[in-house]
Amino acid sequence: MKTMHRVRPRRGMQLHPTPLSLPRGETVVMRRRTFMKAVMLGSSALALAACRKDPPQPSQPLPPGVYIPSVNEGETLFGYLERTRGGFDPIRYRQLIGAANEYKEGDEAASLAAADATSRANARLLLTNTRIGDLRAHPLFEDGLFTLIEQGVDASAADTVKGWTMGELKRFLLDKSEAEVKAVMLGLSSDIIGCIVKLMSNAELIAVGSKLFNPLPGSRIGSKGYLGARIQPNSPTDHPDDIRWQVFNGWAFAVGDVLLGTNPVSSEVASVRTVENTLRNVLETFGIADVMPHCVLSHIDIQAEVEKLEPGSTALWFQSLGGTEGANQTFDVTIPKMLEHAAQRTGKYGLYFETGQGADGTNGHGNGFDMVVHESRKYGFARVLKEHVAQAQLGAGRPSAPWVHLNDVAGFIGPEVFRTREQLVRCCLEDIVMGKLHGLTLGLDVCSTLHMEVNLDDLDWCLEQIMPANPAYLMALPTKNDPMLSYLTTAFQDHVRLREKFGYKVDDRMWAFFIELGILDAQGRPTAHFGDPSWVYLQYQRRKGDTRSDEELLAEARAKMAEVRQRGVWLAEGHGVNTWDLNPTLDQEIRYLYDDAKKSIHAELPATFVSMMPGAVSVATGSKDREDYILHPPTGEQLSDKALESLRVLKEAHAGQYDVQLVISDGLNAYALTDEGHLTPYLERVRSELEAAGYKVAPQPIVVSSGRVRAGYHIGEVLFGSLPDKDSHRAVLHIIGERPGSGHHAYSVYITAPKVSTWALAGEVDHDITRVVSGIADTALSPSTAAVDTVRILERLTSS
Repeated sequence: MKTMHRVRPRRGMQLHPTPLSLPRGETVVMRRRTFMKAVMLGSSALALAACRKDPPQPSQPLPPGVYIPSVNEGETLFGYLERTRGGFDPIRYRQLIGAANEYKEGDEAASLAAADATSRANARLLLTNTRIGDLRAHPLFEDGLFTLIEQGVDASAADTVKGWTMGELKRFLLDKSEAEVKAVMLGLSSDIIGCIVKLMSNAELIAVGSKLFNPLPGSRIGSKGYLGARIQPNSPTDHPDDIRWQVFNGWAFAVGDVLLGTNPVSSEVASVRTVENTLRNVLETFGIADVMPHCVLSHIDIQAEVEKLEPGSTALWFQSLGGTEGANQTFDVTIPKMLEHAAQRTGKYGLYFETGQGADGTNGHGNGFDMVVHESRKYGFARVLKEHVAQAQLGAGRPSAPWVHLNDVAGFIGPEVFRTREQLVRCCLEDIVMGKLHGLTLGLDVCSTLHMEVNLDDLDWCLEQIMPANPAYLMALPTKNDPMLSYLTTAFQDHVRLREKFGYKVDDRMWAFFIELGILDAQGRPTAHFGDPSWVYLQYQRRKGDTRSDEELLAEARAKMAEVRQRGVWLAEGHGVNTWDLNPTLDQEIRYLYDDAKKSIHAELPATFVSMMPGAVSVATGSKDREDYILHPPTGEQLSDKALESLRVLKEAHAGQYDVQLVISDGLNAYALTDEGHLTPYLERVRSELEAAGYKVAPQPIVVSSGRVRAGYHIGEVLFGSLPDKDSHRAVLHIIGERPGSGHHAYSVYITAPKVSTWALAGEVDHDITRVVSGIADTALSPSTAAVDTVRILERLTSS
């Protein structure tokens, strides 16, 4: 969920709740990583992490985690709770269900991971023996979204399966035909679907995934034996040529049949409109706008505004989804809002969603239940919205054919959710099955951040393990390295390799287009133009009526490609020995950038950094060291006691006379701040622009070591929260190093400017009221331009 904010719990929550009283014979064992546990789970969900009928001897401490040493034959979850707790215990119930998951860091941080293999096996036995109807009668968590999802369950089909045990459901899914499974799957609630995948091995998940298919209307996308691609033409500056040429590049490899979908740097309406029209123009020029849609992955409200300003400029509408109402509020999404947007989708193209395991917990909305069930509830939300699109089409006099699909971004959040390639594979297989059981066309972004333990070659291995389950589509970029988002995902040539290895096809209509384009011959074999984006550009210009010679147009193509590369966007020309091998020179460059990124993540600000800034105030967060900061993000969001004291002294010195505070944090790449031509030009220009706009800027910048975005919010609370003028706007401009990997060593500026009355509420200021200017570097968005953009956004925020 690349557009999903990686958000943390709000400050002020109770981190050390009073333990519950326990029945005799039960033992409390506090987990490792107590701080992470507290942040992820919150409040009362920090109850027992262990359960044992007979207390152990002092010399035999219980393992950390959800401990289930033994279960009785045929025992259900509810029988076990009755035996060990004397009745139903909702917190322990959630822990038992969470313990059935394969191990992932995200569950461990939430105190929901099994203590050991025996405990995991016993949790699965209890779940296997429990009836579907009993599980549905005991929801893990109830809110408005849960109610909506439950309303989307077919009552008649649900009645058919309610008496089955989960073990019987598993056997049914494995043994029965696709038609038989589809006859009952509308009766499976999201929580049941989330629980059933816990009971399956990877091989069993593959067996179910390779059986069920939900193709998009009028296409072969999502059909058995087909593997599509969303071209993701991201640009560090939203430059139309960067975007356009990556589309040409994908088509040069006969890749890209599901969607042209760009993650924008700017969510300004005008900028999003420009990118929408860039993508639209390419599709319309080639006459295939009715074959595949385009989309800019800004907030859905922005897309709606663009469409209102220019009808027809948008096609598919995008939104990230959460598994609870609270998690969705992080994305500024409500149920009424999404239902209203769905009601507007009466044309051919409907809605596109992105999700990802662990997002809810890292957003501070774990609510005590595990991230597999959270993910399943997102699919339940998507299923309901898909039905509302179908109803909107019928209401408009069109056939009910909702073009709605979902992309699971597995691995984008980082090692606090899961760290290893094995966990990434498991997550993807679980999500494929959950998506298909919800009746969704589900694609994958099989990806990793640079601080996970998954490298370029590991991703190839992951794809080999996942592809037998036949997801509908994957991401597609010129290389595995996204030039704007700085993470690793699927390259164009990965698609070529996977098609060759597994025999997967591209949507028939686009395959015919690639033959017409001259990339493939009549038998579908690569031609001499395969892997040559300049050839696609030549065809593009011809269709626009350009009558210049081929030589002139190809020379122009080479010049334009050089300009794109100079802006830090890679284009893949040609290939290695095999058509699916990346050009060796480009492969070497990407591997160099990967190595540079690993160094950047662990880099720290030099001791001389603060001294080079006159008057700078240096503070630190709660991270013990760089490793702690990387693996446990919440430690970088809270300031140390010493830092708080320094800020209180600064607040007294300021005496409320300044309305803008500059904050500088190393983030995930200290080089972004120390590289020549990066930070200094920005600071000089932004101060000049702020003063010209009438703002009073504090003379002392605050430098944060091991700082994340929320550390800036904490600083704002301390400096501004107690000021007497409650209606005045006060701003923090937080300059922070971005994820490395693009080679730009870029930084972002987070712009937060609420009123004093909001700063006064501990934890109230969050990402939902913050705007960002990203991709700032001497080789990307220039620091001077970024400074102008920053002040323009700030003026808009403070004028409300």
